[in-house]
Amino acid sequence: MTGVGTMVRIPAVSTRALIGALAVLALAAGLALPARAATNIQRVVSPRGIEAWLVQEPSVPLIAIDFAFRGGSSQVPAGKEGLCNLMTDLLDEGAGDLDSRAFHERVENYAIGMSFQSGRDQISGSLRTLAEHQDVAFDLLKLALTKPRFDAPVVERVRNQMLSSLRRAANNPNELASRHWWRAAYPGHPYAAPVNGTLDSVPALTAEDLHGFAGRMFARDNLKIGIVGNVDAAQAGRIVDRIFGDLPAKADLVKVPDAVPQALGQKLSVSLDVPQSVVMVGGPGIPRHDPDFIPAYVLNHILGGGSFSSRLYREVREVRGLAYSVYSTLVPLDHTALFVAATATRSDRADEALEVMQQEIRRMADSGPTPEELAAAKSYLKGSFPLRFDTSSKIASQLVQLQLDDLGIDYIVKRNGLIEAVTMADVKRVAKRFLDSGMLVAMVGRPSATLASGGHGVTPASAPAAHPVAAESR
Repeated sequence: MTGVGTMVRIPAVSTRALIGALAVLALAAGLALPARAATNIQRVVSPRGIEAWLVQEPSVPLIAIDFAFRGGSSQVPAGKEGLCNLMTDLLDEGAGDLDSRAFHERVENYAIGMSFQSGRDQISGSLRTLAEHQDVAFDLLKLALTKPRFDAPVVERVRNQMLSSLRRAANNPNELASRHWWRAAYPGHPYAAPVNGTLDSVPALTAEDLHGFAGRMFARDNLKIGIVGNVDAAQAGRIVDRIFGDLPAKADLVKVPDAVPQALGQKLSVSLDVPQSVVMVGGPGIPRHDPDFIPAYVLNHILGGGSFSSRLYREVREVRGLAYSVYSTLVPLDHTALFVAATATRSDRADEALEVMQQEIRRMADSGPTPEELAAAKSYLKGSFPLRFDTSSKIASQLVQLQLDDLGIDYIVKRNGLIEAVTMADVKRVAKRFLDSGMLVAMVGRPSATLASGGHGVTPASAPAAHPVAAESR
């Protein structure tokens, strides 16, 4: 991802409930599916007109449902930063006639997995339930989305947890680098606002804000759904209507303008007394529906997306021993597209690490990859693709992401062919296109390693970091 939200909770409960909860989580995370399952996707339209994508798999005793509402934190009004995150953290903290304790007890007693996350462009969630408990699970999810309580004591408890996290983030170099980078790259745009909020905005959020935001965001027209399990199309339609059918027909979304990153060529230096400095480099990327996206995806794998095989890993870690980890990624959001690279290294070697990263980016822009690098990247990306569909949870997640990206129901079948079709001319063209532009740099660490390097000095405030950059996952 790319999100911050609630997780499945398993406090002290009965042995039966604990075993059941662990069982459903194990099934959701690790139950292997036949290779054919992911490619047999059915488009289902419920009796009330709600679309869902379904993979029917009779061998799985689990029903996995993922869903997402377009919108996310980019819909939060100025001054209300953190509202989306607080809301998602509270959705399983009581709904309808069930207070927080009663809601959690029912979730745990019936071994149900339920979670919600917030991101810049969407609010997402998931439900995992054994087939025998599906009725309870569906009704609980419906309540969470249509009748959240936002009771005052629970709001205060979760708010305090958020504030504690924000205070810790104020001294986290990764969070600070991300926060300052996004604020400089998108001044005045909703993407500049931290998803998690600030120490000033979160205390002012009210139950009225939460109810109003949920009412604006949760609707049928901005909803994407993926279902995996032993259910047929007719059953899937009934499930969809049962959970989501009572939502309003249309969401009340504000228009978010498209944007490109600003401050390219500048360097932000943030003083923080930590042994390891963080270096973050970013600039314009390639939109998801641009014909050059797949070549850029292959190119990025060679440069910094391929973990142990990438150029950045080889030059920064293996050759010079500057860092344990270094990466680059494409970040195609709804209203912008980014290329981002980052690492963490000893403060006295941060400038050297930055220079090596910039050199490798320039070298790739100038010359592109070698034929051997291109062949190896294509082979890996094709061969590893099925691993994204080897469990019901992974498939459900991908079904939703494919819809959010509007890639078509046959994308899984076509995708490896698109990778194979990438040529050396393609990757050299896109290398010039998005690596040859200027980059915005954010460095966080000790003054001797950052402010002395000639960048723009920034005094870190007590506000938290922005939401971490989400790796491109498709």
